Amino acid sequence: MEIWVNPACSKCRAATKALDEAGVEYTVRRYLDQPPTLAELEDVLARLGLEPWHITRTGEPEAAAVRGLARTPEDRGAWLQALVDHPRLIQRPIITADDGTAVVGRDPEALARLLR
Repeated sequence: MEIWVNPACSKCRAATKALDEAGVEYTVRRYLDQPPTLAELEDVLARLGLEPWHITRTGEPEAAAVRGLARTPEDRGAWLQALVDHPRLIQRPIITADDGTAVVGRDPEALARLLR
C-alpha cells in the first residue's frame, strides 16, 4: 500500500494515523517532493474510477493552469498535464492498495472502505 501525502495536511496525518492503528504496512510518498508521472496519474485515476478534474484542488493558486479547461475528453490531457506540472493541485491523501483499489482518503468512510 502507498499513501501520497503532504505532511502539512491534517487529512494526510489523520489517514496515516488510521493506517497505523489498523496495523497496515504502507509506504509514504511525499508527492510534492516526488511528483507522480503522467503514467502514475493515469493508473491512479483508473483505480479510483475518476477523471483528473475530480482530484484537482481548484482553490490553489496553481489552479490557474486549469481555469478555462472543460471537463471533457478533449481537455483531459491538459488537466493531466496540469497535475503533473503542479502536483500541489492533486487532492490528498490518495491511497493505493496492492489489490488494485484506491481511495482519496479525506474521510473516515473512504478509509474504512479501503481497510475492509
